[in-house]
This record gives sequence, C-alpha cells and structure tokens, in this order.
Amino acid sequence: MDGQVKVAVIYYSATGITYQMAQAACEAAGEAGAEVRLRKVRELAPDEAIRSNAGWQAHRLETQDVMEVEIDDLAWADVVILGSPTRYGMIAAQLKQFIDTTGPLWANGALANKVYSAFTSAATEHGGQESTLLSLFTVFHHWGGIVVTPAYTDPSQFVAGNPYGASHTSNNGEVPPDHVALAATALTAKRAVQIGAALKRGLAAG
Repeated sequence: MDGQVKVAVIYYSATGITYQMAQAACEAAGEAGAEVRLRKVRELAPDEAIRSNAGWQAHRLETQDVMEVEIDDLAWADVVILGSPTRYGMIAAQLKQFIDTTGPLWANGALANKVYSAFTSAATEHGGQESTLLSLFTVFHHWGGIVVTPAYTDPSQFVAGNPYGASHTSNNGEVPPDHVALAATALTAKRAVQIGAALKRGLAAG
C-alpha cells in the first residue's frame, strides 16, 4: 500500500469564498505531505441566474479550469474534505446532488474507513455554519467514515471559535476569508491528514 495519504478537497462555491477556503485546505494538506486533488462539484444553476450576479459569473470564469469531481475521486482518496456555502443552514444543492450519486460506492463499503472533514461559509455570523457542518457529518456517519474536526487543538481556534470545522462569515460574498478563517481551514486539513496517515498505517499493518 502506498504510504502517502491521498486527499480529495471537494467543494462548491458560487462567488469564490469557499473556493478560497478549498485552496487553503489543499495547500495545508500538501504541506502535511499528502497528494492532493482539488475538485469542484457541477453547477446546477441556470445560466441566466449566474449571469445576473457579477460575482457569480466572474467566479465561474475564474475557475473554469478546475476539474469537476467524479465518483472515482472519492474511491481514490484516503481523506475527503468537503466545502460548501450555507444554504438555509444546510449544504448547497450542488454538493448535495453529488453526494446523492455516491450510492454505489456506499453500497460496496468503498466509502468506509476514510477520514472526513469539512468547511463552510455563510452570509451572516449566525447563518447556519454549525448546522451545515453537522449535516455533512451525518453523511459521513452513513458512509462509515471517521470524522476529524479542528476542535480546540490550537490556540487559534479560541479566536475562530468553531470546533466543528472551518467557517467564515462573508457578508453575502463581500468579505473574503481572513487569516482566522484560512488558518482554521489549514488546521482542519492538517489534522485530517495526520489522522488519515495514522489510520492508513494501521490498516496496512492489520
């Protein structure tokens, strides 16, 4: 078994906030020694809706070369980190649609015994960051995964304040992730790689 941990960072972003957090997760996972894939989920919104929002349209063009996720990316990964903006306290429909296609892997047990973590953003401070992360954890439990969070394992987390995962308040996409949010995202990814590496070694030895 290849000893290097394989990490898939899979995200949805309309105007670029969660994309920036996904980039931070990729960078931190790479620094921790992992092989990393960055993947976006497929956009479901109609073109006219995207064109009506300048930030949404600009971000689609900015990330047009980012590969769309395939089911094989989940099968490949030892660690999966999902990112989504909050939509009414839940994940975006685009990410949920991808999750709903994972049934064949789940049925074969191919999603079990992997490490999972997550990050999110919301327009307002109490706009559902925690409930969005917890809804993703419910999916991970169904998959048979091991959920890893940043918790309060670093002093910076007492500033970030969210033990469930990295989160950011964007003021409707107007405020990009600051150093606090990006540091929380990096910590989340590094812990996921650390635990993923230990799990992979254990499975190989057993």
